[in-house]
Amino acid sequence: MTNPALSFGIATAPQQVGYQDIQRVWQEADAIPAIEHAWLFDHLMPIGGPPDGPIFEGWTLLSALAAQTRRLRLGIMVTSNRFRSPAVLAKIATTVDIVSGGRLDFGIGAGSRPSHPLARREYEAHGLPYHDAKYAVGSLAEACTIIRKEWTEPQPFDFHGAYYDLTGAFGNPKPVQRPHPPILIAGRSSGVLRVVAEHADLWNIPGGGDAADLAERSAILDRYCAEIGRDPAEITRSVHVPVDYDDPAETRKAIDAVVDAGFRHIVLGLRPPFTAGIAQWLADELIRPSA
Repeated sequence: MTNPALSFGIATAPQQVGYQDIQRVWQEADAIPAIEHAWLFDHLMPIGGPPDGPIFEGWTLLSALAAQTRRLRLGIMVTSNRFRSPAVLAKIATTVDIVSGGRLDFGIGAGSRPSHPLARREYEAHGLPYHDAKYAVGSLAEACTIIRKEWTEPQPFDFHGAYYDLTGAFGNPKPVQRPHPPILIAGRSSGVLRVVAEHADLWNIPGGGDAADLAERSAILDRYCAEIGRDPAEITRSVHVPVDYDDPAETRKAIDAVVDAGFRHIVLGLRPPFTAGIAQWLADELIRPSA
């Protein structure tokens, strides 16, 4: 089996930072071919730094950045399925795919883990319900089905599931990409990995982990693919690697470890402040030595 090509991207969490700073980093990265993709996250309140600090809504910001870049593939790593109904989310994603000229990678997940208090508080603060893990995983599977149908069905359709009930659903216009934008699902639990096996084109494991853990999670996904008759090689393995500005050699070691574990889609996590020229520094210090 031939491994997919190694690709590198950046993740700029839109918290504790100004809009112009994120805009600058993305436009710098857009001019550097070694950086192939760029990502925001989907939180409504900060999950790092001062809890009352600034944070931008991910999809709105993504659409603005899509209009100001030309080459990068782009997405949210990852959309919380708890925040928006899947039909509304499909419409939002279609809009971004059209604005970007067909560069969207659609990232989605079950939603914030309850063990993270700064992530959990955003639900109460915005009047959003927070269901248990079983509900989150089950609704994610249905959401993926609905979103794909919104993107591909030529006629209005009804959907009556355990979590969502739609009558006369219809997406028009359709995304630029055919049959639809690639779907990236992030998560590490067995329940989410079953959804990945059925629906994902890419799988991201949040927060990285050691090589043994990555290999174990990847093997579980392989098994679930086998159970439904899907070739696991169809799913690109993606991982987030935090960047240590002060010790690039340590970051290169982390990249080598995840590549050895079979992960070919590397997302380099940047923390603010974003210094001028950070994208070029990444290419010179981390990407080219690791490629």
